[in-house]
Amino acid sequence: MQAATSTILTLGHSPDPDDAFMFYALAKDLIPTHGFQFQHILQDIQTLNERATRGELDITAVSIHAYAYVSDKYALLPSGASMGDGYGPMIVGKQKYSREELLTKKIAVPGTMTSAFLALQLWLGKSAREFNYVVVPFDQIFQAVNSGVADVGLIIHEGQLTYQNEGLVVSVDLGVWWGQENNGLPLPLGGNVIHKKHAPATRKQISDTLTASIQYSLDHRPEAVLHALQYARDMGRDLADKFVGMYVNHWTIDYGDKGRESIRRFLGQAFERGLIPHRQELEFVQ
Repeated sequence: MQAATSTILTLGHSPDPDDAFMFYALAKDLIPTHGFQFQHILQDIQTLNERATRGELDITAVSIHAYAYVSDKYALLPSGASMGDGYGPMIVGKQKYSREELLTKKIAVPGTMTSAFLALQLWLGKSAREFNYVVVPFDQIFQAVNSGVADVGLIIHEGQLTYQNEGLVVSVDLGVWWGQENNGLPLPLGGNVIHKKHAPATRKQISDTLTASIQYSLDHRPEAVLHALQYARDMGRDLADKFVGMYVNHWTIDYGDKGRESIRRFLGQAFERGLIPHRQELEFVQ
Protein backbone atom coordinates (compact mmCIF):
# COMPACT_ATOMS: atom_id res chain seq x y z
CA MET A 1 0.00 0.00 0.00
CA GLN A 2 3.00 2.30 0.23
CA ALA A 3 3.42 5.10 -2.26
CA ALA A 4 6.26 4.84 -4.73
CA THR A 5 8.27 7.40 -2.75
CA SER A 6 7.74 7.23 0.99
CA THR A 7 8.78 9.54 3.77
CA ILE A 8 10.30 7.35 6.47
CA LEU A 9 9.26 8.31 10.00
CA THR A 10 10.68 6.86 13.21
CA LEU A 11 7.93 5.60 15.52
CA GLY A 12 9.01 4.78 19.06
CA HIS A 13 6.89 2.61 21.32
CA SER A 14 7.25 0.07 24.10
CA PRO A 15 7.56 -3.67 23.39
CA ASP A 16 4.24 -4.25 25.16
CA PRO A 17 0.95 -5.82 24.10
CA ASP A 18 -1.01 -2.54 24.20
CA ASP A 19 1.41 -0.65 21.93
CA ALA A 20 1.81 -3.64 19.60
CA PHE A 21 -2.00 -3.85 19.42
CA MET A 22 -2.26 -0.13 18.59
CA PHE A 23 0.22 -0.28 15.73
CA TYR A 24 -0.74 -3.67 14.30
CA ALA A 25 -2.18 -2.14 11.12
CA LEU A 26 0.98 -0.11 10.52
CA ALA A 27 3.31 -3.03 11.27
CA LYS A 28 1.43 -5.27 8.83
CA ASP A 29 0.71 -2.60 6.18
CA LEU A 30 -3.07 -3.01 6.49
CA ILE A 31 -4.16 0.62 6.05
CA PRO A 32 -3.24 3.44 3.64
CA THR A 33 -0.32 5.46 5.00
CA HIS A 34 -0.46 8.36 2.52
CA GLY A 35 3.17 8.29 1.51
CA PHE A 36 4.55 7.71 5.00
CA GLN A 37 6.55 4.67 6.00
CA PHE A 38 6.94 3.94 9.71
CA GLN A 39 10.15 2.53 11.17
CA HIS A 40 9.12 0.92 14.46
CA ILE A 41 11.63 1.43 17.28
CA LEU A 42 10.84 -0.72 20.32
CA GLN A 43 12.34 0.45 23.61
CA ASP A 44 11.19 0.70 27.22
CA ILE A 45 9.33 3.86 28.18
CA GLN A 46 12.12 5.35 30.29
CA THR A 47 14.49 5.11 27.30
CA LEU A 48 11.87 6.65 24.99
CA ASN A 49 11.33 9.47 27.49
CA GLU A 50 15.06 10.17 27.52
CA ARG A 51 15.27 10.08 23.72
CA ALA A 52 12.37 12.52 23.52
CA THR A 53 14.28 15.05 25.64
CA ARG A 54 16.87 15.00 22.84
CA GLY A 55 14.25 15.18 20.08
CA GLU A 56 15.55 12.03 18.41
CA LEU A 57 12.34 10.43 17.09
CA ASP A 58 9.63 11.71 14.73
CA ILE A 59 6.81 10.13 16.72
CA THR A 60 7.11 8.44 20.07
CA ALA A 61 5.24 7.18 23.06
CA VAL A 62 6.13 9.18 26.18
CA SER A 63 5.04 9.26 29.77
CA ILE A 64 2.72 12.19 30.48
CA HIS A 65 5.21 13.10 33.22
CA ALA A 66 7.95 13.32 30.58
CA TYR A 67 5.80 15.54 28.35
CA ALA A 68 6.52 18.37 30.80
CA TYR A 69 10.18 18.13 29.71
CA VAL A 70 9.71 17.67 25.95
CA SER A 71 6.82 20.01 25.06
CA ASP A 72 9.29 22.47 23.51
CA LYS A 73 10.06 19.83 20.87
CA TYR A 74 6.86 17.76 20.63
CA ALA A 75 3.10 18.21 20.36
CA LEU A 76 0.66 15.70 21.85
CA LEU A 77 -1.27 13.57 19.40
CA PRO A 78 -5.00 13.36 20.15
CA SER A 79 -4.88 9.55 19.98
CA GLY A 80 -2.65 6.98 21.64
CA ALA A 81 -3.37 7.75 25.29
CA SER A 82 -2.89 5.19 28.03
CA MET A 83 -5.26 6.10 30.85
CA GLY A 84 -5.69 4.37 34.19
CA ASP A 85 -9.47 4.50 34.45
CA GLY A 86 -10.05 3.21 37.99
CA TYR A 87 -6.73 1.33 37.99
CA GLY A 88 -3.08 2.16 37.44
CA PRO A 89 0.46 1.68 38.71
CA MET A 90 0.65 -0.16 42.02
CA ILE A 91 3.01 -0.45 44.96
CA VAL A 92 3.41 -4.17 45.69
CA GLY A 93 5.46 -6.10 48.21
CA LYS A 94 5.55 -9.24 50.32
CA GLN A 95 3.24 -7.49 52.78
CA LYS A 96 1.00 -4.44 52.80
CA TYR A 97 2.40 -1.14 54.09
CA SER A 98 0.82 2.18 55.01
CA ARG A 99 1.87 5.45 53.39
CA GLU A 100 3.91 6.31 56.48
CA GLU A 101 5.64 2.90 56.46
CA LEU A 102 6.48 3.19 52.76
CA LEU A 103 8.43 6.38 53.47
CA THR A 104 10.90 4.19 55.37
CA LYS A 105 11.15 1.48 52.67
CA LYS A 106 13.28 1.17 49.53
CA ILE A 107 11.00 1.35 46.50
CA ALA A 108 11.99 -0.13 43.12
CA VAL A 109 10.69 2.24 40.42
CA PRO A 110 10.63 1.83 36.61
CA GLY A 111 12.21 5.23 35.84
CA THR A 112 12.13 8.75 37.22
CA MET A 113 10.39 10.22 34.16
CA THR A 114 7.51 7.75 34.22
CA SER A 115 4.04 8.95 35.15
CA ALA A 116 3.97 6.19 37.77
CA PHE A 117 6.90 7.86 39.56
CA LEU A 118 5.21 11.27 39.45
CA ALA A 119 1.95 9.78 40.74
CA LEU A 120 3.92 8.09 43.55
CA GLN A 121 5.40 11.45 44.59
CA LEU A 122 1.95 13.06 44.57
CA TRP A 123 0.49 10.23 46.66
CA LEU A 124 3.34 10.22 49.17
CA GLY A 125 3.26 14.02 49.34
CA LYS A 126 7.05 13.96 48.99
CA SER A 127 9.57 14.80 46.30
CA ALA A 128 12.06 12.21 45.05
CA ARG A 129 14.69 13.69 47.38
CA GLU A 130 12.58 12.73 50.42
CA PHE A 131 12.22 8.96 50.05
CA ASN A 132 14.40 5.97 49.22
CA TYR A 133 14.11 4.45 45.74
CA VAL A 134 16.15 2.50 43.23
CA VAL A 135 15.59 2.59 39.45
CA VAL A 136 15.07 -0.87 37.93
CA PRO A 137 13.89 -1.85 34.42
CA PHE A 138 10.11 -2.29 34.66
CA ASP A 139 10.28 -6.00 33.82
CA GLN A 140 12.78 -6.66 36.64
CA ILE A 141 10.83 -5.05 39.50
CA PHE A 142 9.35 -8.32 40.78
CA GLN A 143 12.86 -9.78 40.85
CA ALA A 144 14.13 -6.73 42.77
CA VAL A 145 11.44 -7.19 45.44
CA ASN A 146 11.77 -10.96 45.70
CA SER A 147 15.57 -10.80 45.95
CA GLY A 148 15.52 -8.07 48.60
CA VAL A 149 17.13 -5.38 46.43
CA ALA A 150 14.00 -3.36 47.27
CA ASP A 151 11.29 -3.70 49.91
CA VAL A 152 8.45 -2.89 47.50
CA GLY A 153 8.06 -2.21 43.79
CA LEU A 154 6.16 0.32 41.71
CA ILE A 155 4.70 -1.81 38.92
CA ILE A 156 3.43 -0.76 35.51
CA HIS A 157 2.32 -2.58 32.35
CA GLU A 158 1.25 -6.21 32.67
CA GLY A 159 2.70 -6.51 36.17
CA GLN A 160 -0.60 -5.03 37.33
CA LEU A 161 -2.26 -8.30 36.29
CA THR A 162 0.45 -10.79 37.27
CA TYR A 163 1.79 -9.60 40.66
CA GLN A 164 -0.23 -12.22 42.55
CA ASN A 165 1.67 -14.96 40.70
CA GLU A 166 4.75 -13.62 42.50
CA GLY A 167 3.08 -13.91 45.90
CA LEU A 168 2.93 -10.12 46.29
CA VAL A 169 0.21 -7.88 47.72
CA VAL A 170 -0.87 -4.32 46.94
CA SER A 171 -0.28 -1.40 49.29
CA VAL A 172 -1.87 1.16 46.96
CA ASP A 173 -3.29 1.35 43.45
CA LEU A 174 -2.42 4.87 42.31
CA GLY A 175 -5.10 4.85 39.61
CA VAL A 176 -7.81 4.16 42.20
CA TRP A 177 -6.40 6.89 44.47
CA TRP A 178 -6.22 9.45 41.65
CA GLY A 179 -9.83 8.82 40.63
CA GLN A 180 -11.02 9.20 44.22
CA GLU A 181 -9.17 12.50 44.57
CA ASN A 182 -10.18 13.91 41.17
CA ASN A 183 -13.88 13.32 40.60
CA GLY A 184 -13.41 10.00 38.86
CA LEU A 185 -10.97 11.27 36.23
CA PRO A 186 -8.56 8.67 34.81
CA LEU A 187 -4.88 8.80 35.74
CA PRO A 188 -2.98 9.97 32.63
CA LEU A 189 -0.04 7.63 32.11
CA GLY A 190 1.20 7.74 28.53
CA GLY A 191 0.60 9.41 25.22
CA ASN A 192 2.00 9.70 21.73
CA VAL A 193 3.79 12.85 20.57
CA ILE A 194 5.02 14.16 17.22
CA HIS A 195 8.07 16.31 16.57
CA LYS A 196 7.30 19.97 15.91
CA LYS A 197 9.78 20.03 13.04
CA HIS A 198 6.93 18.64 10.94
CA ALA A 199 4.57 21.24 9.50
CA PRO A 200 1.10 21.43 11.13
CA ALA A 201 -0.60 19.96 8.03
CA THR A 202 1.85 17.03 8.04
CA ARG A 203 1.31 16.48 11.77
CA LYS A 204 -2.43 16.28 11.15
CA GLN A 205 -2.03 13.77 8.32
CA ILE A 206 0.27 11.56 10.42
CA SER A 207 -2.07 11.90 13.40
CA ASP A 208 -5.03 10.71 11.31
CA THR A 209 -3.01 7.72 10.09
CA LEU A 210 -2.07 6.68 13.65
CA THR A 211 -5.68 7.06 14.80
CA ALA A 212 -6.79 4.90 11.86
CA SER A 213 -4.32 2.21 12.98
CA ILE A 214 -5.78 2.17 16.50
CA GLN A 215 -9.33 2.05 15.14
CA TYR A 216 -8.40 -0.80 12.80
CA SER A 217 -7.16 -2.87 15.73
CA LEU A 218 -10.29 -2.17 17.76
CA ASP A 219 -12.37 -3.23 14.74
CA HIS A 220 -10.25 -6.37 14.18
CA ARG A 221 -9.57 -7.23 17.80
CA PRO A 222 -8.88 -11.01 17.60
CA GLU A 223 -6.21 -10.61 14.88
CA ALA A 224 -4.65 -7.58 16.59
CA VAL A 225 -4.50 -9.37 19.96
CA LEU A 226 -2.87 -12.36 18.28
CA HIS A 227 -0.21 -10.00 16.89
CA ALA A 228 0.25 -8.39 20.32
CA LEU A 229 0.74 -11.77 22.03
CA GLN A 230 4.38 -11.93 20.89
CA TYR A 231 5.05 -9.09 23.38
CA ALA A 232 2.96 -10.54 26.21
CA ARG A 233 5.42 -11.62 28.90
CA ASP A 234 3.96 -14.32 31.15
CA MET A 235 0.47 -13.79 29.74
CA GLY A 236 -1.81 -16.10 27.81
CA ARG A 237 -4.26 -14.83 25.22
CA ASP A 238 -7.08 -14.06 27.68
CA LEU A 239 -4.88 -12.08 30.05
CA ALA A 240 -3.24 -10.25 27.15
CA ASP A 241 -6.68 -9.38 25.80
CA LYS A 242 -7.67 -8.04 29.22
CA PHE A 243 -4.48 -5.96 29.45
CA VAL A 244 -5.00 -4.52 25.97
CA GLY A 245 -8.56 -3.59 26.95
CA MET A 246 -7.27 -1.70 29.99
CA TYR A 247 -5.05 0.58 27.93
CA VAL A 248 -6.48 0.64 24.39
CA ASN A 249 -10.06 1.88 24.53
CA HIS A 250 -12.16 5.00 23.96
CA TRP A 251 -9.53 7.13 25.73
CA THR A 252 -6.97 5.91 23.19
CA ILE A 253 -8.98 7.04 20.16
CA ASP A 254 -9.25 10.55 21.60
CA TYR A 255 -8.50 12.03 25.03
CA GLY A 256 -11.73 14.02 24.95
CA ASP A 257 -12.40 16.86 27.38
CA LYS A 258 -12.04 14.64 30.46
CA GLY A 259 -8.75 13.19 29.31
CA ARG A 260 -7.34 16.64 28.62
CA GLU A 261 -8.55 17.86 32.00
CA SER A 262 -6.90 14.92 33.75
CA ILE A 263 -3.53 15.84 32.18
CA ARG A 264 -3.95 19.49 33.20
CA ARG A 265 -4.65 18.43 36.78
CA PHE A 266 -1.85 15.87 36.92
CA LEU A 267 0.84 18.22 35.66
CA GLY A 268 -0.74 21.21 37.40
CA GLN A 269 -0.60 19.52 40.80
CA ALA A 270 2.95 18.40 40.06
CA PHE A 271 4.00 21.99 39.34
CA GLU A 272 2.25 23.35 42.44
CA ARG A 273 4.16 20.85 44.60
CA GLY A 274 7.49 21.66 42.97
CA LEU A 275 7.81 18.31 41.19
CA ILE A 276 8.14 19.71 37.64
CA PRO A 277 9.87 22.96 36.67
CA HIS A 278 7.08 24.96 35.01
CA ARG A 279 3.31 25.06 34.57
CA GLN A 280 2.60 23.00 31.49
CA GLU A 281 0.59 24.27 28.55
CA LEU A 282 -0.91 21.40 26.56
CA GLU A 283 -0.39 21.54 22.82
CA PHE A 284 -2.41 18.99 20.88
CA VAL A 285 -2.32 18.34 17.15
CA GLN A 286 -5.68 19.66 16.00
